[in-house]
Amino acid sequence: MNLHIRPYTEKDIPAILAIINDNILHSTSLYDYEPRTLEKQTALLAEKSAKNFPVIIAEIDGELAGFGMYGEFRFRDAYRFTVEHSVYVSSECKGKGVGGQLLQSLIDLAMKQGMHTMIGVIDAENEESIRFHEKYGFKTVGVIKESGFKFGRWLDSVFVQLILEE
Repeated sequence: MNLHIRPYTEKDIPAILAIINDNILHSTSLYDYEPRTLEKQTALLAEKSAKNFPVIIAEIDGELAGFGMYGEFRFRDAYRFTVEHSVYVSSECKGKGVGGQLLQSLIDLAMKQGMHTMIGVIDAENEESIRFHEKYGFKTVGVIKESGFKFGRWLDSVFVQLILEE
């Protein structure tokens, strides 16, 4: 298995969209209800790039296996050193180390950009993702009860945090 991390390009957007929409339709990792369009996903990724936030791709033997990115946590000046990240892996590639490579790459990029704190927001039912983040030093710092509603039930949001500078 040859795993390679690189910046995304426009040719990657359909594969990114497929991963996002699979998660929207079949999981609580995204609180969206409707699948995204190609135009909407293209605009979201272009906005990240325009703000100098990374969008990275993991490829296994030349095939897109997952992607990660980060962006603003909140929109006030005082939060400019805090980013919120996302990592998504295709269902076929889970358990192959793709998510870990993406997350570590995002941590490294955030440190190079002078960020201080990285935040993740995870559905409380996704205990696997919480444990995954803990392996990379993230700590649970809060839970917002019943902050989302999807699939006919209330969902809790777990906030995890990694301080990048020690």
